[in-house]
Amino acid sequence: MRLGLSLAILGLTTVAAYAATADQAKVEEALKAQGYTHWKTIILDNGTWEVDDAINTAGKQFDLRINANSLKITSTIPE
Repeated sequence: MRLGLSLAILGLTTVAAYAATADQAKVEEALKAQGYTHWKTIILDNGTWEVDDAINTAGKQFDLRINANSLKITSTIPE
């Protein structure tokens, strides 16, 4: 029983990791479309994507918050 449960958990973890990677790729595409060229990290926190140290085409650096549904930037905090 433990082996079956372990395999089920492993499978769910793998699916969740794949979904997060696919969603993160969409966020990266949205960032590029909105004029950002580089960033340090992207994490999903309570339905909002948080992007640390995003750099725009003018070379300015920001921390960003992005709506997980629309992929629009909702908050821009200068660094």
